Amino acid sequence: IIENKAVYFESSVELQRRMSAGSLTSAGLVTDLLQRIEVLNKNGPALNALIEINPDALQIAAQLDGERSRGEQRGPLHGIPIVIKDNLDTADRMQTTAGALAMVGAPAPHDAFVVQRLREAGAIIIGKANLSEWAHFRGYEVPSGWSGRGGQTRHPYDLNADPLGSSSGSAVALAAGFSPLAVGTETNGSIIQPAATSGVVGLRPTLGRLSRTGMIPLSSRQDTPGPMARTVTDTAILLTAMSGTDPLDDATARACADTVNYVDQLRADALNGKRLGYSSRTHDGMLMDDDPEFQEVKGRLSSAGAILVPVEVPSIDSTPEYRVLLHDFKRELNAYLSTRTGLGVSTLDDIIAFNTASDGAQAYDQDLLIDSSVATLDQENYLSIATHLRTAHRQLIDGLLQQHSLDALIDWSEVSFKAVGAIAGYPGITVPVGLEENGLPRGLYFLSTAWDEADLLSYA
Repeated sequence: IIENKAVYFESSVELQRRMSAGSLTSAGLVTDLLQRIEVLNKNGPALNALIEINPDALQIAAQLDGERSRGEQRGPLHGIPIVIKDNLDTADRMQTTAGALAMVGAPAPHDAFVVQRLREAGAIIIGKANLSEWAHFRGYEVPSGWSGRGGQTRHPYDLNADPLGSSSGSAVALAAGFSPLAVGTETNGSIIQPAATSGVVGLRPTLGRLSRTGMIPLSSRQDTPGPMARTVTDTAILLTAMSGTDPLDDATARACADTVNYVDQLRADALNGKRLGYSSRTHDGMLMDDDPEFQEVKGRLSSAGAILVPVEVPSIDSTPEYRVLLHDFKRELNAYLSTRTGLGVSTLDDIIAFNTASDGAQAYDQDLLIDSSVATLDQENYLSIATHLRTAHRQLIDGLLQQHSLDALIDWSEVSFKAVGAIAGYPGITVPVGLEENGLPRGLYFLSTAWDEADLLSYA
């Protein structure tokens, strides 16, 4: 049985305080976390949250301890370990593969922009997180959290439960005490859902708030990295460090402010007087107010001063999203592969051929890869569908906010609004609010309009 040390579950704020006081070193912290990972990741319950451990983590920690001893502290992330999802490039001795065996070869030549920002801030990448292979875009039968390279990520509260995805490993690593911080990515639900079921905080930022350079793509119309942590404050610290204008990602030029410190904007009384809208009916037609768990959450929000407003959410057709994603994935993946050398594959068709020929890569179907490879959508049709899809989803959210004078929308994290927000490119955050009857954590989801991250973090 593993000794349950406090450091496994302390926030980055508390760890930083202890390091500043001299009662903890980064090297000591990394050593403790690596021991825990050794016992629980591939052994014992075999959570499979991490696909690879950084062989240089201890050396980097010692270097950052040296900087601290000379009075050179980089900021709140100095010497703090973090887990990075395996679809974000790291130019080190670790692979970047999106979980795919076909992608094993030479490491990425450059750090992803957000990874570079985190390294500059003094964060220590302790390992790469497992994920649903290709960010859950390999096949229709592939379970969440499974990848050819990493195996099946397992739920930290119930080894047989669905960990959800695709940022499964990032969420499980936090819940299991492998790291205080993690980075996930989302195209549709891939941060919000796994964070909710593992009982951690996950934020999907506005599209363009964070750079996508160096992220293995699915669709730049919806892809974004996002911060994940066990506390809202840690999530705000992480978002602050990852933000910044990237000349290689035009979307970041539209981000309102380059230098927002989200921690400074957190307010304990943020909910006081705020109007929160919720769907009057659940996704299966029940009255939301008949849900005793939701009544309890409403009570907690009301006691913080929030005004809860039931709203009728118009139905919206999100099904054309798949046609857009199939079209984008092939084009954008092939463009990404052209930036990587030393791999045995250079196109989506190469990857499909590799999976067909390789025993280890055959565990599940690859029908999504194949469908993307043969997808035929002419440019005019594509632009028409994609533009309409985004506009309709933005209008739905903004319409509800304006019509009812709302500050945000709320819902259970595992259901409806998450797809609407993801397709709109709008920000959302999930925060743990307790356990379901089956013993699994449940998250509450806050959704708002573009660039509203600071408010959402405060509400959460």
